[in-house]
This record gives sequence, structure tokens and C-alpha cells, in this order.
Amino acid sequence: MIWVDYIVIIASILLVASVALMSSQDDIKDAFSGERSELFKNRKTRGLELFLMRFTAVVSVILIVGVVLSNNLH
Repeated sequence: MIWVDYIVIIASILLVASVALMSSQDDIKDAFSGERSELFKNRKTRGLELFLMRFTAVVSVILIVGVVLSNNLH
């Protein structure tokens, strides 16, 4: 394994952890009951939610770039 493979492994673990820590913004019972959903309501994210959203985006970009680099180097 080369160093890019280690970065891909670490990024994938961090991505799974950050997605698991995110809280759902919509209730599942509203999706099946047909009630009005507030999923697309303009709501600012602040604090930990904002950090997790940005962290997840950065880690996913790192993961994609790492996978492409790893594929090209092997």
C-alpha cells in the first residue's frame, strides 16, 4: 500500500463517523403520512451542525480525490 491508500481509509472512516453524527432534519413519519414536510424550509445551520456539514463536504472531496489518485497510481 502507498500513502494515498492510507488517506482513503482514514477519510472513509471519518466520513462514516461524520454522517452518523449528523442529526436528521426531517421526521420519517412525516414522509410516510403525507403531512407537510419542512425539509426544504430555509433554516440556517449553526454551531455543531454547520461544522459537521462542512467537515463532511471536505472529507468527501478528500475521499474522492484520494480514490482517483489511488486508482491512477496502481
